[in-house]
Order: sequence, then structure tokens, then C-alpha cells
Amino acid sequence: MTDTHQQPQPGNACVDGFQKTSVLIVDDEERIRHVCTQMLTKEGYDVAQAANADIGLEMVAQRHFDIILLDLLMPGISGLEALEQIREMHPDTVVIVITGYATLDHAVNAMKNGAFDFVSKPFSPQDLRIVVSKAIEHIRTLQDITNEKSRVRTMINHLAGGVMATDNCKVVALANHAFLNFVDHRGETPIGRPVTDLVKDQKILAMIDQALAMPGDQFAELNDEITVASGADGEERIIEVRCVPFRDRLDRNLGTITVMHDVTALKRMDQMKSEFVAMVSHEIRGPLNSVLMQHKVILDELAGEITEKQREILTRAYDKISALVELSTELLDLAKMESGLIAVDKERLQLASILEDQLAFHLPKAQSKSIALELIPLPELPPVLANRRNMEEVLSNLITNAINYTPEGGRVAIGAEIDGLFVCMKVSDTGYGIPKEELDQIFKRFYRVKTEKTRLVIGTGLGLPIVKKIVETHNGHIQVQSEEGQGSTFTVCIPAA
Repeated sequence: MTDTHQQPQPGNACVDGFQKTSVLIVDDEERIRHVCTQMLTKEGYDVAQAANADIGLEMVAQRHFDIILLDLLMPGISGLEALEQIREMHPDTVVIVITGYATLDHAVNAMKNGAFDFVSKPFSPQDLRIVVSKAIEHIRTLQDITNEKSRVRTMINHLAGGVMATDNCKVVALANHAFLNFVDHRGETPIGRPVTDLVKDQKILAMIDQALAMPGDQFAELNDEITVASGADGEERIIEVRCVPFRDRLDRNLGTITVMHDVTALKRMDQMKSEFVAMVSHEIRGPLNSVLMQHKVILDELAGEITEKQREILTRAYDKISALVELSTELLDLAKMESGLIAVDKERLQLASILEDQLAFHLPKAQSKSIALELIPLPELPPVLANRRNMEEVLSNLITNAINYTPEGGRVAIGAEIDGLFVCMKVSDTGYGIPKEELDQIFKRFYRVKTEKTRLVIGTGLGLPIVKKIVETHNGHIQVQSEEGQGSTFTVCIPAA
């Protein structure tokens, strides 16, 4: 046997940062052992040999071999008997049986008892290389699966949030330490047991049932909150629970994933913010709205006639106070979003209908400025998993900005397209545009582009930060293309469901 092809393989002895595959040849024919050893050593394998099954089993008991070439007919312990003991000691070892043409039935029996493949005597180097290469590919596949499972298990076990997976029979397939702590589980592992043995809260169990019953053409993230006692003092914790089904390529439900997060601190912050909001509403917005009403009474001349100069001054004051009311409202909304306190219950949405509704809503304002507001013909769009009110707010902000910053006689176009795994909505205008050096500033709070043309446009500088925060909450992204004097295009991309 002569062959010059060499292919270093991973295994036990380390070479160039990788381990060479270890091979044990168990055969009573010295010529077979010698030829196989010579050929496999050239191929880069770590090769050992044994003259019979007794010696081979002793060697297997002392170390692990990736591949064993095992002769079936040997004096003493037969290959089939040795195969059983090898499988008991090292179930992951790949055994290739060596057989003569007269013992093919034995080879078939060996395959039934766990042998990976067989090679018949006499065999060529190419025959041996093929069967060993197949074994290596099998080992690598098993290693990849094991490594991936280990990575996932390590990652999940070190997450701060609780994670549990069940199969479609509601049997626990995975539960990390954080989840076990959330449900106050002590004792033996819950893996392989019914989920009702681990979870007692009826809300969570109902969410799992609902996720498993979800039709294949629907997908929704189920959200709820539960309150659990924690510690010796029984202090209550508020836990946010999310549950989704996971499916195969045919959209058949394979089970559920349930995730839990401790939101107690956020809820406490929410309570404090709610008190602050109430104070702001009473102490600031209330008086401001009262002042607005008084201005309106005067402007409508319900308290007597006013001169044109007085009307001009009062109108300016009215606009400024309106801007302050809007500022307080948007600032409070943004604060809630940044604290994660705005509800983001998501559902499957068709963005086409939202685009059409927003076009109809903003059309009168555009027409009042002689601006053409158009909807670009839409392709067939996949649904997105999003909050309807949030998507409406994103589009409303972008369209309002486009109308405000486009001079009379201009054009605003809205549309959408598919970009890989995202559905992207676009709002384009032929307005004043944004200077290049200011493009990276426009999503900052209170930042407004101020030029000679835009100085009279009233705004708070909070619309785009709110849009960006909403988009990020939906795991999407926003980008802008603009050239001063040539208009702007804002693109919002939301993951397709």
C-alpha cells in the first residue's frame, strides 16, 4: 500500500493546535495491522494496534480512542463480543469492523449492535481512507452538536433572566438556575418532568397552553406579570413573563420558550415616575392649559375686540405655550420609554394598512401647504411583530416632520420595501434637508437643525429621539439620508415576523 495523500485530523495527540484522531487497530493478522498503521500514520492519525481482542479491550479501558478498526474473527474473544464491551466503556467511539467476504452476515450483525461501518478483506488504501473519512465526518458532526449544546447550555445558565423550554407535550426540556430561583424550585432537576411539577402559577401555565395552541400561520409573543414572594421576609417581587412557541421548518409547534425578568425595580421607578407625572400634570400642564384657554377666549374676541397688533402678540404667546405643553408631554413619554415602562405588546401587523391610514390622516395638513403627499405603490409585504400604536407614532412623527420641513409646492412620499429579514418603511421629502455635519446629532434629545429656513418651524426636538427609542424597542434600526437643499429620506426597518 503506497499513497502520498496526507490530511491532518483532529484527535488526541496535539498537532498545530489541533488534536490528531486516535485510531486503534485490533486484528490478529500482523500484516493487516502493519499496513493499516503505515497508511493511517501517513494520513496524520495517532495509531495504536492490538494483536487480539483481549489486548485491545485492555487498551480501551486505559484510554479513549476515536476510531477502532475491529476484526470480527479472532482467536479468544470474538469481535462481536469485544464490540459489546467497547460500546459499554466508550459509547461515542466509532467502531469499523474488518471482515472477510465469507463473514458478511457477521458484519451485518455488528452494524445492528452499534458498529458504524465495515470494510471487507482484502481492501485497498482508498477503501480504508473512504470508510475512515466517513467516520471522521460522523465524529465531527457529533462534536459540533455536543459543542453547540454546551455553548447554549453555558450561555443560558449564565443569563440573569430565567429561561425554560418545554416540548409539545409540556415536558421540561431546559430550565436555567435563574428560572428555578424565580419559581422557588429546590431539589432534583426538573428536566424530563411535566411542567406542572416545576411551575405552579396558573398565568404561566395558561401562557404555555396558549403558545402551544397557536396555529402555524400565527405568531405572537405572550406577555404577563406575576408577583412572587422572595426571601425570608416574604418581600414581593414583580416578574415579567414572556412566552413564545418554537417551530420546525413546517411551522409545527415543537414546544415553548418562557423567559422571566425581575422588573421590581422598574415598577418602583414607575410608581415614583407616576407620582412625578401627576405633579407635573397638576403643577405645570394644568396651569399652561388654563392659560391657553384664556388666550383662546381673547383671540376669539369673546372678551372684547382686540387690535391686529394685540392679535399678533397673543398668537405668538399662544404658540409658545402650546409648544411648552407639547414639550412636557413628549418629555414624559420619552422618560417612560427610556425606563422600559411603555407597553410594547406585539402582534402580527401588516404595515401597508398603517401606511395608508397615516396618509389619509396627514393629507389635509399637506394640502394646506400645497404639498403633494403620496404613497408609493407597495410590494407584497410580510407581516411584522410590532405594537400598532408605536408604529403609528413612528410614521406620524416622520410624516409630520417631512411636511413641516418642506416648503410649499414640495413633495412627501411614503412607502415600504423588503430588505432581507426586515420590512423597511421610508418617508422622503423635497424639503430643506439636513447639513452633513449635523446628521449624527438629530436623534439627540432637544436637538434641532437651525438654519435660516427652519428657524420658524416650531418643534420640541424630541420627536426623532422618541422614534429611535420605539424602533430599538422593536429590535429594528433607523437611518437617514439627506443633503442640504435636496430633501431627506428616513428609513425605519422592523424585523419581519
